[in-house]
Amino acid sequence: MDLNNFFNEIRNANVIVSIDSDTKLLSNNKLSNEALFQIPFISMVLLVMSKGNSKPLVQELGQIVGECFYRTFVAFKGSEQHIGWSANLRMRTIKALQFLEEAGLVKVDNRKSRLQITPLGKKVIESTLSDENDLSSNLKYVERNYRNICKEKNMDMRLEWN
Repeated sequence: MDLNNFFNEIRNANVIVSIDSDTKLLSNNKLSNEALFQIPFISMVLLVMSKGNSKPLVQELGQIVGECFYRTFVAFKGSEQHIGWSANLRMRTIKALQFLEEAGLVKVDNRKSRLQITPLGKKVIESTLSDENDLSSNLKYVERNYRNICKEKNMDMRLEWN
């Protein structure tokens, strides 16, 4: 079901949502760190990372997700905040990984300590990436930046061996 059909069905069904008067609503529409680091988005980022040829090491996931965010989202450029070292991001990354494992979308290869995508996870992320919307566009940027990070690491390792 697409978003337009969803809203049309809600209107036709006369659904009423009550809101407690104690509920505090955001006064502005700016994206905060809390909005950016939500588990569903981090889950999608982990799926994007695990679907490629370079599978991320589980112990490096928080750092790599932070590095991808830094490279992808303009708000972090030039920031003094080192997002790759964010404890909040690392905790949410762990929760996202736990969700993906329980949903059967990824598994951790304990022998190699790498994240592996399952056929169901691949189907979910391919479906998301095939859409033409902001989410798929941002995930494609994250995917490209993740590939660039992996290539840079490989180049650094080659230089160290020489």
